[in-house]
Amino acid sequence: MRPRTDASRLPRDFFDRDVHAVARDLLGAHVSHAGVTVRITEVEAYGGVGDPGAHAFRGRTPRNAVLFERPGSLYVYFTYGMHFCSNLVAGPHGQGAAVLLRGAEVVDGEDLARVRRDVPGKPPVPARDLARGPARLAVSLGLSRPHNGLDTVAPDCPVRVTGRHADPDVPVRTGPRVGVTGPGGDGDSYPWRYWLEGEPTVSAYRPGVLRARRTQP
Repeated sequence: MRPRTDASRLPRDFFDRDVHAVARDLLGAHVSHAGVTVRITEVEAYGGVGDPGAHAFRGRTPRNAVLFERPGSLYVYFTYGMHFCSNLVAGPHGQGAAVLLRGAEVVDGEDLARVRRDVPGKPPVPARDLARGPARLAVSLGLSRPHNGLDTVAPDCPVRVTGRHADPDVPVRTGPRVGVTGPGGDGDSYPWRYWLEGEPTVSAYRPGVLRARRTQP
C-alpha cells in the first residue's frame, strides 16, 4: 500500500533545515504543476558554498542567485543547451544549498505528461520513464526558465510541494551523484544521492565525464 499523502503545502521550516534532512524527507513527497503531479523517488543534495559539485560552490552569481534566496524557492537551470532541471532551495537562507529533483513517478495527469514527453512518430514513452531523470521530470511538470525563483511555500504559487508519511518498510539508499565530475563526484566523500529502493522510476547511475574545451581557431 502506498503511504498516505499529506495534502498540505510544505512550509518554510521544512526547507529551512540541513539539506540532507530535506533531501531524505522529500522522497515520497508530491510535486504538482500545470495539471501533473509526481511522487518523488530520487533526489540529490547539493551543499552550496564549499560543495565542489554545487552551482553555488564559489558563491553567488547572476545565474545561481535563486540558490541564495528563501528556503523553498524553486531553482530551475538550463543545461547542455537543451534541458531544464528543477531544484528546491534548502538549508539556511544564503547558504546556496538545494535538492535536485532527479526521479519521480507520475501519479496524476499522465495523459498531459505524455503530451509533453511523447515524440510524434515514435513509440509512447514507458510510464516509468515519464519523469525518470531530472530533465524528463521537469518536462513532465512543464517547468522551465520562467519558473525559476518561484516560492513554493507561497499559497498562490503554481508549483505545489506536499508532504507524506514515510513508509518505514521502504529503505532509502545512498550513492554518488550522477554526472558530477571532479571531487564532487566522489561517492566516498559525497554519497549525496538518495533514492527509494525498488522504485522503477529511479534513474541509472552514470559517472561524470569531463568535456573537452573548444579551442579557438
